[in-house]
Amino acid sequence: MREDKWEFYKDNSDEWRWRRTSTANGNIVGASSQGYKNRSDCVSNAQRNGYTGS
Repeated sequence: MREDKWEFYKDNSDEWRWRRTSTANGNIVGASSQGYKNRSDCVSNAQRNGYTGS
């Protein structure tokens, strides 16, 4: 089974967010519930939710 796709992006408020998309069906299976001023804070939150990339 392939790993899910993780995406980090800036929202309309210019804050960092993440979303996790299933590679099996393309559905979003997780997303940050808030925006972050620093990308590193966003990545740290994603790691607490299963992200293992760098």
